[in-house]
Amino acid sequence: MKITDVRAVPLSSPIPERHQFRSDLGTRVKNDATLIYVDTDAGLTGLGTALGTPSVVVALVEDSLGPALVGEDPTYVERLWSKLYNGSRAEPALERGYSQPRYDRRGVTLEAISGIDIALWDLLGKHLDQPVYKLLGAARESVRAYGSGGWAAGEEAGPELAGYVEEHGFDAVKMRVVGEDDLAIENTVRRVESAREHLGDDVDVMVDAHGSLDVPTAVRIARRLEPYDVAWFEEPVTPDDHAALAEVRAATEIPIATGESEFTRFDYRSLLAENAADVLQPDVARAGGFTEIRRVAAMASAHGVRTIPHAWGSGLLFAASIHLALALPNCHILEVPQAPYMPMLWELFEEEYDVRDGRVYAPSGPGLGFTLREDVEERFAYVEGPEYEY
Repeated sequence: MKITDVRAVPLSSPIPERHQFRSDLGTRVKNDATLIYVDTDAGLTGLGTALGTPSVVVALVEDSLGPALVGEDPTYVERLWSKLYNGSRAEPALERGYSQPRYDRRGVTLEAISGIDIALWDLLGKHLDQPVYKLLGAARESVRAYGSGGWAAGEEAGPELAGYVEEHGFDAVKMRVVGEDDLAIENTVRRVESAREHLGDDVDVMVDAHGSLDVPTAVRIARRLEPYDVAWFEEPVTPDDHAALAEVRAATEIPIATGESEFTRFDYRSLLAENAADVLQPDVARAGGFTEIRRVAAMASAHGVRTIPHAWGSGLLFAASIHLALALPNCHILEVPQAPYMPMLWELFEEEYDVRDGRVYAPSGPGLGFTLREDVEERFAYVEGPEYEY
């Protein structure tokens, strides 16, 4: 079996004004994604997805990365990852046994590589008639889930989160530190207090600051939230400053989570070396695909740190994240987005996800186990412009 083509298709899903929500990132006005197709001469096609600006991902995949894979055996997944990451020095890197990466190895290039890697694993699963999580080394057939959302202001935060629990049976939820309120410590405390009042003590509550705080503010908020038994404080400060994350972690008893914005095992090694996190959250469509996140999770396990996939995005990203969560032994929970309008998550496939009683269950089909609907590219035709308006 040989690769005959690698294609990329940008998608968008504009959010109607009545469903738009605001956080510290601004007002979300649309959701974007890029589909990656890896075609073969055996008639099999692998499906993947990449984060990053869709037009740039398409150019990278079709003009640079994809052509380098044409004629290759797609079952050599590790070889192909190395070829994409090391570029013109792929053969010396494999021969000598250490990385010699291309210059543009971070950012959107790594996101495009991630999307291709997901497609290669999907293709391998279809070829061998096995689901990806079993090829990765299955740890479980279902995983605990948490409802991820929580933008409502003030006293409305509790009822919003309680709605997630009531609808899906979650026993864990995540809320944004900044919702419809402006950033203020009292606003944050009031919203978390509302969550605890409506959820009781048996539901885990996590908070996410999207890296929007400075160290003193993050520490003050963390200390104010400690009485509410917060399960983790996600990205309290900029994810680029691992030393600052470590400073916040040392100042609070609340566990620190981070990692959705990182690229490759080397970034996560830095987080671990700085003792900056209790939970790593690599995104399969950004950090290097299945191939690289296996390495990240193994490294984290050696440090006693959990690895929980960041799963916010399209249906393909969520599907890939399910397989990761089922395969990684140090993953104990999976994010399930709860935005009010995400058709590209819930309506991308012919099949439905098996999410019930607060758990996500394994898909039954080979590869990723899901089939794109025929009208996907037409229904979610790409719309230029940013996803957020501040």
